[in-house]
Amino acid sequence: MADEQNRSKKLKRLVSVQRHMEKMAEHELAATTQHRAEVAQSMEVVIQAIGSIDPIHRSFSQNYAERFGRLTIKDGQLESIQQIQEMKVLRERTKGDRLEEHMKKAREQEERQASDQAIYDLLEITFAAPASSKVQSS
Repeated sequence: MADEQNRSKKLKRLVSVQRHMEKMAEHELAATTQHRAEVAQSMEVVIQAIGSIDPIHRSFSQNYAERFGRLTIKDGQLESIQQIQEMKVLRERTKGDRLEEHMKKAREQEERQASDQAIYDLLEITFAAPASSKVQSS
């Protein structure tokens, strides 16, 4: 019975660890999302420079085109990473939800067992008391 009571506590600790893992995955995803936003901003600046009528920008048009190509590749890579991280967040959240559900079921079972044990103890006391009172009255 002590093992069963410890089960919900162990599961509670596991839920806590799993929620921490979920938060870590969310932070990684947020960092990647932020990095993608920065790359998108850089791409926008390069596009504006390419489209500029300023003669200085025209002389660097080849460099801008190369830079834009590198930024496009980087954005594609970050998009792939972001998709993987989104799946990881979902997976970690699902694990946490399952563990939490198991913890709740274990706690309910422990409470049911404690309640049953209390009833058995009460019945034991109830049936033991009249027997001893009959012995005293004789």
